[in-house]
Amino acid sequence: MRSGNPALSENTFLDLGSGTVVQGNAGAMTLNGTVNKTAFLLVLCLAGALYSWSQFAAALAAGNPGAVMPYVWGGAIGGFVVALVTIFKKEWAMYTAPLYALLEGLFLGAVSAMFNQRYPGIATQAVILTFGTLAALLFAYRSGLIKATENFKLGVVAATGGIALLYLAQLGLNLFHFKGMSFINGSSTMGIVFSVGVVIVAALNLVLDFDFIEQGVEQGAPKYMEWYAAFGLLVTLVWLYLEILRLLGKLQSRN
Repeated sequence: MRSGNPALSENTFLDLGSGTVVQGNAGAMTLNGTVNKTAFLLVLCLAGALYSWSQFAAALAAGNPGAVMPYVWGGAIGGFVVALVTIFKKEWAMYTAPLYALLEGLFLGAVSAMFNQRYPGIATQAVILTFGTLAALLFAYRSGLIKATENFKLGVVAATGGIALLYLAQLGLNLFHFKGMSFINGSSTMGIVFSVGVVIVAALNLVLDFDFIEQGVEQGAPKYMEWYAAFGLLVTLVWLYLEILRLLGKLQSRN
């Protein structure tokens, strides 16, 4: 049950400890329950995004678009902290996952509005591509066109880890005012190829997440794991959306 998503790692169910796995249908994790909770978290994320989007529109009309930066940093940092709490306290996911969805919504709405102000229509394109990718990979997984074999999982996890290390290295260089790895944010051919690769890796993490959820249902994980699994899937979707948005921004900046 390996997953490149840090929220849905191969040890998640092992970390629950002995005696917590529920046998039978009563009180156990179900696929329908996980789907419903994922939909609920997406609605909360959308609500937060619409609010910060509207705040950006109002700030832009007032000539002060920087007024939405608290939503950007508050949503990003707050979401990261809540995500860490959720990962270490899975049984709290019923409460922390909705909070994470709202915070990420505030962050995504503000960032999307800023991108959309520079490249009109880009946010709608990114949303369509994100959910189109989700639907396509879910169909491919359920139909057996893509199988989460051990080698497949290992490859996706390794690629995800490599991307994370590159982002951390770039952050470290920026903190010390060193220029390097400009292709990560640049719109050069290499930068676009890099972004395409990241989008592919993020999308393939969805397959691992589907497999993880299916394994949890089969093993009769506790009911609260529905919230945790929904949270983990949302983490991947947020990453995928941001990378698609970045890729589209790079492509449009070349026009």
